[in-house]
Amino acid sequence: MAPPPPQTLALSDRLMALVQTLQFSWFMGHLTLLLSTVYYTIAVVRFNTVSRVAEFSYRLAFLSAAVTYGIVVFKAYRAKMQRRQAGNPQQQVLSLLGDENVQYLIMALIWLYSKSIWFALLPFAVYSTFHFLSYLRTNVIPTFVPPTPAPGSNSAASPGSRPTVQHPLSEYIAKFVRQNYDTSMHLVSNLEIFLWARLFLGALVFKNSWVLLLCYTLFLRIRYAQSSFVRQAFQGLERKGDALVNDARVPDGARNGWRIGKDVVKRAREATSFLDTPASGAAGRKTQ
Repeated sequence: MAPPPPQTLALSDRLMALVQTLQFSWFMGHLTLLLSTVYYTIAVVRFNTVSRVAEFSYRLAFLSAAVTYGIVVFKAYRAKMQRRQAGNPQQQVLSLLGDENVQYLIMALIWLYSKSIWFALLPFAVYSTFHFLSYLRTNVIPTFVPPTPAPGSNSAASPGSRPTVQHPLSEYIAKFVRQNYDTSMHLVSNLEIFLWARLFLGALVFKNSWVLLLCYTLFLRIRYAQSSFVRQAFQGLERKGDALVNDARVPDGARNGWRIGKDVVKRAREATSFLDTPASGAAGRKTQ
């Protein structure tokens, strides 16, 4: 993440330098997604999702998601082109599809043009919360309140080498992000699995299309291959299911159905083992 504008500039100049960056547009995209999600959630609670404003907020949320992920993908592949690391066309396609930011960009576009499903917003909203807070801490707050030299630091040292003290709000945000990162990633993984179940049931009763379910199944399969958090979520679900069906009070039909379901999932995973390729980023790393 790019550093904030130099604190030697006047406040108006720092603000101008901040808002003119592509990264600030990325930040505003996350903010717009969060605000749109909050508004649509209120509409869900009020059973008013059919209103034009609610529908607009839903579409705006995924449009914002597409913009933010699009910016990240654009910057990443522009840098690769500048370093002449594009490779042959086949490698470019595989590298593109293996990038989790590209995967979320594609899903954002799919949700944008699909029937509204509130749960689809939640994983994106969790990611946006942390990206919004991180940029707020590292760029926005220092622009308004630059860090101050730490007490006892050598005043003769160059400004860039002096220890500094961040604003208390920045310190609080850093602590919050650090303490809740793993929890949020586990939450996203479970939400994505729950969303698959919602789509499967929706396809059975014709609430959503089977094509949408197929697209999301492919997305989730790739996430399983690339994210340790998703794998842990599936393992946790399996353990809970096993514990539940092992209860003597559970009918044999339910127990057999669970075992058949596990076998189907295992066979499907083995049939798509070619997708088990490492992510372009670190394993389990949060998307941008």
